Amino acid sequence: MTNSTGKFDMTATVALLDKAGADGKLSAGAVKNIRDWLTEPRYAEYAPQVAKHLAAGKFQELDDVFWTIIPFGTGGRRGKMYPIGSNAINDRTIGESAQGLADYVKSVVGDKNLGCAIAYDTRHQSRHFAELCAEIMVAAGFTVYFLDGYRSTPELSFAVRYKHCSCGIMVTASHNPPNDNAVKAYWSTGGQLLPPHDTGVIDRVMSTTTIHRTPFAEALAAGKVIMCQDEVDRAYISAVHGQAFPGPRELKIIYSPLHGVGASAVIPALDANGFKDVEVFGPHATPDGDFPNVPKHVSNPENKEVFDSIIVRAKEVGADLVLASDPDCDRIGLAAPVHSRDGAPWATMTGNQIGVLLTDYLLERWKKSGKLTPDHYIVKTLVTTEMARRIADSYGVTTAGNLQVGFKYIGGTMDERGPDKFVFGTEESHGYLAGQYARDKDAAVAAMLLAELAAQEKSAGQTLHEKLDALYWQFGCHAESQISVTLPGSEGMAQMAALMKKFRTDPPRELAGDKVTRVRDYLNLVEHAPGQPAKPFDGPVGDMVMLELAREGTYVAVRPSGTEPKVKFYMFTYEPAEQLHNLETTKAELAERLAALGRDLTAFSKVGG
Repeated sequence: MTNSTGKFDMTATVALLDKAGADGKLSAGAVKNIRDWLTEPRYAEYAPQVAKHLAAGKFQELDDVFWTIIPFGTGGRRGKMYPIGSNAINDRTIGESAQGLADYVKSVVGDKNLGCAIAYDTRHQSRHFAELCAEIMVAAGFTVYFLDGYRSTPELSFAVRYKHCSCGIMVTASHNPPNDNAVKAYWSTGGQLLPPHDTGVIDRVMSTTTIHRTPFAEALAAGKVIMCQDEVDRAYISAVHGQAFPGPRELKIIYSPLHGVGASAVIPALDANGFKDVEVFGPHATPDGDFPNVPKHVSNPENKEVFDSIIVRAKEVGADLVLASDPDCDRIGLAAPVHSRDGAPWATMTGNQIGVLLTDYLLERWKKSGKLTPDHYIVKTLVTTEMARRIADSYGVTTAGNLQVGFKYIGGTMDERGPDKFVFGTEESHGYLAGQYARDKDAAVAAMLLAELAAQEKSAGQTLHEKLDALYWQFGCHAESQISVTLPGSEGMAQMAALMKKFRTDPPRELAGDKVTRVRDYLNLVEHAPGQPAKPFDGPVGDMVMLELAREGTYVAVRPSGTEPKVKFYMFTYEPAEQLHNLETTKAELAERLAALGRDLTAFSKVGG
């Protein structure tokens, strides 16, 4: 139905579309969105490709990329790359995102002194999408501060603040699979979009019809795109190093950027802080959007398997610490020897465990410096371990912990409370920040501080795992884990909604042998005991349900992912310090308790979803 010139028979194509919908080959949402892309002038350049897909009977591909309009989640607009589709990352959806951001920013701050910082990671098409965004922002009247070459998300956050920009754009899909990409939008604070700006930008994005562009080369020649990566690099690394503390530096580190941008941030930060014995893990060193040599090609430091081959190398060379950052270098993971004796096995740590180590380290160093006061505070989310709060309590500082998932809420809290008294921000998904220089998590500063702590503990004759055990004896043994139920495709959204409704209205009465004592619905801000009337409570609005169990410190949070088609279960349990007798036995018991919770939640989801 399309010829070599790209022309096609509209009547026949629409008839084919309607028949595919009537035959159940396309969902209702896909039919509507495909019709728009065929008939509306704003999609004219893509219509021949859509028609060609229909003529070829590529109905599953079409349904996947058209069944909905790709939303903004906790990390921006993210999804699978495909040249066409309202539910895919392509020139149109990226263009709408940049145009909507530009239009909204101008509606809020006016037309004068507009600036936008833009950076990109190692993924396929990231440079292309970054140029596209720059062309759109320049056409809208912005000066673009462009970080050319692969740079980290936290450096983009820093650049927005450093260059006094009105907004920022980071092209990255973080730790998603290789076929994905995304844009993260940043406000003038250097933080990701918060209410009301998030919904304001979304409204503009969804109503965008025309996308205006100034050719990149023309904008560069006119001085409207300014290449500033060298200047920003120096200032950023200086800001990261400003969070350092003096102490031992005798430590051998193996570092993996997992084929991402991390070598531009972590390596300079470690070097500036005096860590000279750092080896970049060769099989993961090359910037590569396919993420070769990484299990399942998913470069996520939350996955233990990512560290297996790096640990082999660490043992070969007698390293003390393994660090790995995700592709855009805002998350950090680690592995270390379990104990300090020769031949010790190695183990990774969860994001919560790393967070409590850094919480204690920073508060201890601040206290020794004499700077710590009761006005200082740490920040965490609702699904981050309460062990961080217990540590902060022991130092006499406040914890801001009633936050929904997303580091943007930690950044927002810094601005609400004032950054001068901010000590540390931590979230369970391996995101951490110290200092005021950014409003997003930063693997570089976390890596630097973890290296300091590891060197300090090495000089005292113990490893990071032994340090963590010492904290368990002091604050109680905390254990957390997470599982997910994946619900992909056009049916997945309805299934996720049904499952979340089930947890709200008819939750399980018992999990892992413990009664559910309270259900908190954060979307409607009501709570109830199972079978009892609901009553309101104060909290941050979000699509999450919290189930509290009879056993102290044992609870579950349930929420749909903001970036992926799945429902996540965050599970927590705890044994108070005064009840600890054998730490290893307690760890095993808590692990089995978490496993039982996971089994029961999975079974309930299959029935309830």
